[in-house]
Amino acid sequence: MDIIYMDNNATTKVAPEVLESMLPYLREWYGNASSMHSFGGSVGREIAAAREKVATLINADPGEIIFTSCGTESDSTAINAAIRSNPGKKHIITTRVEHPAIKNLYEYLAKNGYRVTWVPVDKEGVLDLDYLKGNISEDTAIVSVMWANNESGVVFPIDEIARTLRDQGIVFHSDAVQAVGKIPVDVKKTGLDMMSISGHKIHAPKGIGVLYVKKGTKFSPFMIGGHQERNRRGGTENVASIIGLGRASELAISHLEEIDTRVRALRDRLETGLLQKIPNALLNGKKDSRLPNTTNISFEYVEGEAILLMMDQLGICASSGSACTSGSLEPSHVLRAMGVPFTAAHGSIRFSLSTYNTVKEVDFVIENLPPIIERLRKMSPFWKEGACRLQ
Repeated sequence: MDIIYMDNNATTKVAPEVLESMLPYLREWYGNASSMHSFGGSVGREIAAAREKVATLINADPGEIIFTSCGTESDSTAINAAIRSNPGKKHIITTRVEHPAIKNLYEYLAKNGYRVTWVPVDKEGVLDLDYLKGNISEDTAIVSVMWANNESGVVFPIDEIARTLRDQGIVFHSDAVQAVGKIPVDVKKTGLDMMSISGHKIHAPKGIGVLYVKKGTKFSPFMIGGHQERNRRGGTENVASIIGLGRASELAISHLEEIDTRVRALRDRLETGLLQKIPNALLNGKKDSRLPNTTNISFEYVEGEAILLMMDQLGICASSGSACTSGSLEPSHVLRAMGVPFTAAHGSIRFSLSTYNTVKEVDFVIENLPPIIERLRKMSPFWKEGACRLQ
C-alpha cells in the first residue's frame, strides 16, 4: 500500500539531499569541532558554513544563529532568557492558540508569580491585535506570538507587532516553526528580538533546532556547560544534523516559489473538493491569510480519531489537531479559541502538504474521504440526514 503523507506540519520527510549531506559526518568526519587537531577543526568549519546557510534562509547574520535540539528548546530558551533579563517585570503576553511548547510554559509561569495575558482570536483564527496592544504595560517582560498557527495555518501580523513593541522596548519572540520554509521570513525587515525554528519541519532530521537572537538583545543561556555556540548553549554539537539543517535551508529557499504556487494549488484543490462533496463541513481559518500548504476542515457529528483510523487503512496520513496533543480526548485548544461548534470540533482534520505531494494523491483523498464521513455519520446517533450545512 502506498503512503499518502499529508501531515507535514507534524513532521516532514528528510530530503534525500539532506541525508546525503549528513552521511559523511556520521561515517568519516566524526571529529569533535571543539578539538585542537585539524580533524576536528575541519568539522568546525562545516558547522560555520551550515550556520551561514540557516542565516541566509531568514536574512540573519550567522552570529545571531544558535543551534538547539528542537523548537521547544528554542522557545523555552527565549522566554526564560527574557524574564531573567527583566527580573523586575512580572507580566508576559502570548496568544490563546500557541503551540504547547509556549502554552504549557506560560501556564507554568502563571503558577510561579507571573501575570499572563492570553490574546484571543476570532472565529477565523485572526489575532485580536487591539487586545494585544491594549494590554501592554511597563511591567511587560516579553511578548511571544507564533508566526503561523500549526493547526489552522493562519498567519499572524508579526511585522506590525514587532513595530509596536520596538517603540516600547519590549522583548518580542516568535515561534516561527511552521512559517520558516513555507513563506518568506526576514528577521531584519521584521525586527523581532528572538525567533524559533525546528529542523524537522523543513525536511531536516528531528533533534535539531535554531534560536535566532538579534544582536544587542539581552540573553542568558538555558543550557549551561561548555563554550559551544559562543557560550550561549552548552553541549557538544549535533554535527550531522547541523549539516543537514544547512542543506535543508538551501532547499527551502529554492522551494519557496513552488510552495506558494504548486503546493498552494494542491491545497486549494483538496479543500474545494472536500467542501463540495461533504455536507456539514467547515473550513477552520481565514481563507486568504493562511500558510499555502495547510487546510483544517471540521466534519460535523463524527470523531476525528475515527476518521484518521479509517483513512490510515487506505494509507492516508493526516492529523486531528497538534501532534503534541494527540491522545487527548479534549477538542483542540486552537479550535475552542476560534469558537468552532462542539459538534464539529471533535471531527476536525488537518491536512498539511509538501512539495512531495501530487495531484493524484489529492484526488485519491477527495474520492475516498466522503464515503468515510458518510459511513461514520450513519453510525452517529446525532447525525440527521439532510441537516443544514455549517455556517
